[in-house]
Amino acid sequence: MARIRMTVEYDGSRYHGFQIQDNANTVQAELELAIKRVSGESISVLCAGRTDAGVHALGQVIAFDSNSSVPGEKWQFALNSFLPPDIQVAASAECAPDFHPRFQALSKVYHYLIYRQQRGRVFNRNYALYCTEPLDLAAMEEACRPLLGQHNFKSFCASGSSVKTFERTVKVCRLLEKQSYLKLEIEADGFLYNMVRIITGTLLEVGRKTYPPAAMQEIINARDRSQAGPTAPPQGLYLVEVKYPSP
Repeated sequence: MARIRMTVEYDGSRYHGFQIQDNANTVQAELELAIKRVSGESISVLCAGRTDAGVHALGQVIAFDSNSSVPGEKWQFALNSFLPPDIQVAASAECAPDFHPRFQALSKVYHYLIYRQQRGRVFNRNYALYCTEPLDLAAMEEACRPLLGQHNFKSFCASGSSVKTFERTVKVCRLLEKQSYLKLEIEADGFLYNMVRIITGTLLEVGRKTYPPAAMQEIINARDRSQAGPTAPPQGLYLVEVKYPSP
Protein backbone atom coordinates (compact mmCIF):
# COMPACT_ATOMS: atom_id res chain seq x y z
CA MET A 1 0.00 0.00 0.00
CA ALA A 2 1.28 3.48 -0.89
CA ARG A 3 0.34 6.88 0.46
CA ILE A 4 -0.28 9.39 -2.31
CA ARG A 5 0.07 13.14 -1.80
CA MET A 6 -1.60 15.62 -4.13
CA THR A 7 -1.90 19.35 -4.60
CA VAL A 8 -5.41 20.20 -5.74
CA GLU A 9 -6.94 23.38 -7.08
CA TYR A 10 -10.64 24.07 -7.33
CA ASP A 11 -13.29 26.67 -7.98
CA GLY A 12 -15.52 26.37 -4.91
CA SER A 13 -18.47 28.24 -6.42
CA ARG A 14 -20.78 25.28 -6.87
CA TYR A 15 -19.62 23.20 -3.89
CA HIS A 16 -20.76 23.09 -0.27
CA GLY A 17 -17.17 23.24 0.91
CA PHE A 18 -14.42 20.62 0.87
CA GLN A 19 -15.63 18.18 3.52
CA ILE A 20 -18.01 15.44 2.46
CA GLN A 21 -21.63 15.94 3.56
CA ASP A 22 -24.89 14.06 3.23
CA ASN A 23 -27.08 15.37 0.40
CA ALA A 24 -24.59 18.06 -0.68
CA ASN A 25 -22.04 18.33 -3.47
CA THR A 26 -18.52 18.73 -2.06
CA VAL A 27 -14.95 18.74 -3.34
CA GLN A 28 -14.03 15.72 -1.23
CA ALA A 29 -16.92 13.71 -2.67
CA GLU A 30 -15.80 14.47 -6.23
CA LEU A 31 -12.20 13.49 -5.45
CA GLU A 32 -13.20 10.23 -3.79
CA LEU A 33 -15.52 9.37 -6.67
CA ALA A 34 -12.70 9.95 -9.18
CA ILE A 35 -10.31 7.80 -7.11
CA LYS A 36 -12.85 4.99 -7.11
CA ARG A 37 -13.22 5.24 -10.88
CA VAL A 38 -9.47 5.00 -11.33
CA SER A 39 -8.66 2.26 -8.82
CA GLY A 40 -11.94 0.70 -7.73
CA GLU A 41 -11.13 1.65 -4.13
CA SER A 42 -13.49 3.36 -1.69
CA ILE A 43 -11.28 5.60 0.40
CA SER A 44 -11.52 8.74 2.53
CA VAL A 45 -8.97 11.45 1.71
CA LEU A 46 -7.13 13.54 4.28
CA CYS A 47 -6.86 17.27 3.64
CA ALA A 48 -4.84 20.26 4.85
CA GLY A 49 -7.88 22.45 5.46
CA ARG A 50 -11.66 22.04 5.21
CA THR A 51 -12.58 25.09 3.14
CA ASP A 52 -16.15 26.40 3.39
CA ALA A 53 -18.82 26.63 0.72
CA GLY A 54 -17.82 29.04 -2.03
CA VAL A 55 -14.14 29.20 -1.00
CA HIS A 56 -11.52 28.42 -3.65
CA ALA A 57 -8.13 26.73 -3.57
CA LEU A 58 -4.93 26.94 -5.58
CA GLY A 59 -2.91 24.79 -3.20
CA GLN A 60 -5.10 22.42 -1.20
CA VAL A 61 -3.09 19.35 -0.16
CA ILE A 62 -4.66 15.91 0.21
CA ALA A 63 -3.37 12.41 0.93
CA PHE A 64 -4.78 8.89 0.75
CA ASP A 65 -3.66 5.26 0.82
CA SER A 66 -4.03 3.06 -2.23
CA ASN A 67 -3.24 -0.49 -3.32
CA SER A 68 -3.46 0.57 -6.96
CA SER A 69 -0.60 -0.06 -9.38
CA VAL A 70 -0.86 3.54 -10.61
CA PRO A 71 2.52 5.25 -9.88
CA GLY A 72 2.37 8.28 -7.59
CA GLU A 73 3.26 10.81 -10.27
CA LYS A 74 0.65 9.37 -12.68
CA TRP A 75 -2.29 9.91 -10.33
CA GLN A 76 -2.47 13.55 -11.42
CA PHE A 77 -3.30 12.63 -15.01
CA ALA A 78 -5.46 9.64 -14.10
CA LEU A 79 -7.73 11.63 -11.78
CA ASN A 80 -7.97 14.69 -14.01
CA SER A 81 -9.59 12.48 -16.65
CA PHE A 82 -12.50 11.85 -14.28
CA LEU A 83 -12.71 15.08 -12.28
CA PRO A 84 -15.02 17.95 -13.29
CA PRO A 85 -13.29 20.95 -14.90
CA ASP A 86 -13.61 23.05 -11.72
CA ILE A 87 -11.48 20.56 -9.73
CA GLN A 88 -8.04 19.54 -10.97
CA VAL A 89 -4.95 17.87 -9.52
CA ALA A 90 -1.91 20.11 -9.99
CA ALA A 91 0.69 17.59 -8.75
CA SER A 92 0.87 14.08 -7.30
CA ALA A 93 3.57 11.85 -5.84
CA GLU A 94 4.07 8.95 -3.47
CA CYS A 95 5.00 10.20 0.01
CA ALA A 96 5.99 8.88 3.42
CA PRO A 97 3.38 6.47 4.84
CA ASP A 98 2.88 8.68 7.90
CA PHE A 99 2.45 11.96 6.01
CA HIS A 100 -0.60 13.94 7.17
CA PRO A 101 -1.48 17.09 5.19
CA ARG A 102 -3.02 18.87 8.17
CA PHE A 103 -0.97 17.87 11.19
CA GLN A 104 2.44 18.20 9.51
CA ALA A 105 1.78 21.60 7.94
CA LEU A 106 4.04 24.42 9.13
CA SER A 107 1.76 27.17 7.86
CA LYS A 108 -1.01 28.00 5.43
CA VAL A 109 -1.28 30.95 3.09
CA TYR A 110 -4.64 32.50 2.25
CA HIS A 111 -5.47 35.40 -0.05
CA TYR A 112 -8.66 37.43 -0.01
CA LEU A 113 -9.58 39.41 -3.15
CA ILE A 114 -11.63 42.61 -3.21
CA TYR A 115 -12.73 43.91 -6.61
CA ARG A 116 -12.61 47.73 -6.76
CA GLN A 117 -13.94 48.72 -10.21
CA GLN A 118 -17.46 49.74 -11.20
CA ARG A 119 -17.47 47.59 -14.32
CA GLY A 120 -16.75 43.86 -14.37
CA ARG A 121 -18.78 42.94 -11.31
CA VAL A 122 -20.71 40.27 -13.22
CA PHE A 123 -17.54 38.38 -14.13
CA ASN A 124 -16.01 38.63 -10.65
CA ARG A 125 -19.08 37.91 -8.54
CA ASN A 126 -17.93 34.37 -7.66
CA TYR A 127 -14.26 35.21 -7.21
CA ALA A 128 -13.97 38.45 -5.25
CA LEU A 129 -15.86 40.73 -2.89
CA TYR A 130 -17.23 43.72 -4.79
CA CYS A 131 -16.42 46.96 -2.96
CA THR A 132 -16.00 50.30 -4.75
CA GLU A 133 -16.66 52.62 -1.82
CA PRO A 134 -13.75 54.82 -0.64
CA LEU A 135 -11.36 53.00 1.71
CA ASP A 136 -8.52 54.40 3.82
CA LEU A 137 -5.86 51.94 2.72
CA ALA A 138 -3.16 53.43 4.93
CA ALA A 139 -5.37 52.88 7.98
CA MET A 140 -6.07 49.31 6.89
CA GLU A 141 -2.35 48.61 6.49
CA GLU A 142 -1.71 50.06 9.95
CA ALA A 143 -4.43 47.80 11.37
CA CYS A 144 -2.70 44.73 9.88
CA ARG A 145 0.37 45.19 12.07
CA PRO A 146 -1.13 44.22 15.47
CA LEU A 147 -2.22 40.91 13.95
CA LEU A 148 1.37 39.79 13.43
CA GLY A 149 2.85 37.38 15.95
CA GLN A 150 1.30 34.97 18.43
CA HIS A 151 -2.05 36.01 19.90
CA ASN A 152 -5.31 34.65 21.17
CA PHE A 153 -7.56 35.16 18.12
CA LYS A 154 -10.86 34.28 19.78
CA SER A 155 -12.33 37.60 18.58
CA PHE A 156 -11.82 36.36 15.02
CA CYS A 157 -13.36 32.91 15.42
CA ALA A 158 -16.95 32.16 14.43
CA SER A 159 -19.20 30.31 16.85
CA GLY A 160 -19.40 26.56 16.54
CA SER A 161 -15.67 25.93 16.69
CA SER A 162 -14.45 23.05 18.87
CA VAL A 163 -10.77 24.02 19.00
CA LYS A 164 -8.86 23.53 22.25
CA THR A 165 -6.90 26.76 21.93
CA PHE A 166 -7.39 30.08 20.13
CA GLU A 167 -3.64 30.78 20.05
CA ARG A 168 -2.26 31.19 16.54
CA THR A 169 0.86 32.81 15.09
CA VAL A 170 0.40 35.11 12.10
CA LYS A 171 3.61 35.37 10.06
CA VAL A 172 2.42 37.63 7.22
CA CYS A 173 -0.50 40.05 7.04
CA ARG A 174 -0.42 42.67 4.31
CA LEU A 175 -2.53 44.43 1.71
CA LEU A 176 -1.51 44.76 -1.93
CA GLU A 177 -3.15 46.81 -4.69
CA LYS A 178 -2.91 45.38 -8.18
CA GLN A 179 -4.92 46.72 -11.10
CA SER A 180 -8.61 46.34 -10.18
CA TYR A 181 -8.01 44.37 -6.99
CA LEU A 182 -7.12 44.88 -3.36
CA LYS A 183 -5.62 41.67 -1.97
CA LEU A 184 -5.11 40.61 1.62
CA GLU A 185 -2.25 38.13 1.99
CA ILE A 186 -2.11 36.29 5.30
CA GLU A 187 0.04 33.39 6.46
CA ALA A 188 -0.23 31.66 9.84
CA ASP A 189 0.63 28.40 11.53
CA GLY A 190 -3.09 27.70 11.64
CA PHE A 191 -6.45 29.41 11.26
CA LEU A 192 -9.62 29.40 13.31
CA TYR A 193 -13.09 28.95 11.85
CA ASN A 194 -13.76 31.92 9.50
CA MET A 195 -10.68 33.70 10.88
CA VAL A 196 -9.49 35.19 7.56
CA ARG A 197 -12.99 36.30 6.59
CA ILE A 198 -13.55 38.01 9.96
CA ILE A 199 -10.16 39.71 9.77
CA THR A 200 -11.06 40.91 6.26
CA GLY A 201 -14.43 42.22 7.43
CA THR A 202 -12.75 44.04 10.32
CA LEU A 203 -10.10 45.59 8.08
CA LEU A 204 -12.84 46.85 5.76
CA GLU A 205 -14.52 48.53 8.73
CA VAL A 206 -11.20 50.26 9.45
CA GLY A 207 -11.03 51.31 5.79
CA ARG A 208 -14.53 52.77 6.07
CA LYS A 209 -13.40 54.62 9.24
CA THR A 210 -15.95 52.79 11.39
CA TYR A 211 -13.00 51.72 13.57
CA PRO A 212 -9.65 53.50 14.00
CA PRO A 213 -6.56 51.37 13.24
CA ALA A 214 -5.73 51.20 16.96
CA ALA A 215 -9.00 49.34 17.54
CA MET A 216 -7.46 46.18 16.07
CA GLN A 217 -5.30 45.68 19.17
CA GLU A 218 -8.31 46.31 21.40
CA ILE A 219 -10.32 43.74 19.46
CA ILE A 220 -7.55 41.16 19.87
CA ASN A 221 -7.35 41.86 23.60
CA ALA A 222 -11.13 41.58 24.03
CA ARG A 223 -11.25 37.90 22.98
CA ASP A 224 -14.87 38.51 22.06
CA ARG A 225 -16.26 37.83 18.57
CA SER A 226 -18.86 40.61 18.95
CA GLN A 227 -16.07 43.22 19.08
CA ALA A 228 -14.73 42.42 15.60
CA GLY A 229 -16.24 43.35 12.26
CA PRO A 230 -18.59 41.31 10.07
CA THR A 231 -17.58 38.09 8.34
CA ALA A 232 -16.64 38.79 4.73
CA PRO A 233 -18.38 36.54 2.18
CA PRO A 234 -16.65 33.36 1.02
CA GLN A 235 -16.15 33.98 -2.68
CA GLY A 236 -13.09 36.22 -2.24
CA LEU A 237 -11.13 33.65 -0.21
CA TYR A 238 -8.43 31.37 -1.64
CA LEU A 239 -6.28 28.71 0.02
CA VAL A 240 -3.10 29.48 -1.90
CA GLU A 241 -0.40 27.31 -0.34
CA VAL A 242 0.32 24.88 2.48
CA LYS A 243 3.93 24.81 3.67
CA TYR A 244 5.70 21.74 5.06
CA PRO A 245 9.16 20.96 6.46
CA SER A 246 11.81 20.39 3.80
CA PRO A 247 12.27 16.69 2.97
